[in-house]
Amino acid sequence: MDLIVEDLAVIDDRLSQRHIDLDPGGYFIIYLDKDAGLIYAKHFTNVIDERGLAIDPETGKVIPAREKVERTYTTVFSARTAKELCVKIFEETQPSPVTQLDHAAYLGREFVRAEVALVTGQEYVQD
Repeated sequence: MDLIVEDLAVIDDRLSQRHIDLDPGGYFIIYLDKDAGLIYAKHFTNVIDERGLAIDPETGKVIPAREKVERTYTTVFSARTAKELCVKIFEETQPSPVTQLDHAAYLGREFVRAEVALVTGQEYVQD
């Protein structure tokens, strides 16, 4: 059983290193409020330049992927479950801030991971 879990972790780690095209609709920062029992997803806008880099539409500067950046979010979504959060973002918000299917799939996976962490009391770190 442990071998299977380790194998799955290796696959996930390898896939997390692949190139992805960024969503011109923006990106989300996902976090938990364990005391309130909520999953939060802050949405930030961006523009994708000809190099495929995310640009802050207010400053015109590249948004670094691995550094903390102080930006103002456009919307914050919150829900008790991954499904509830998906409904709010993909069904109730029109137009949806997510414009690419691979981004939607990624968010769904992350929301489930966040929900599991919330229910089990584990730490959640966005992939």
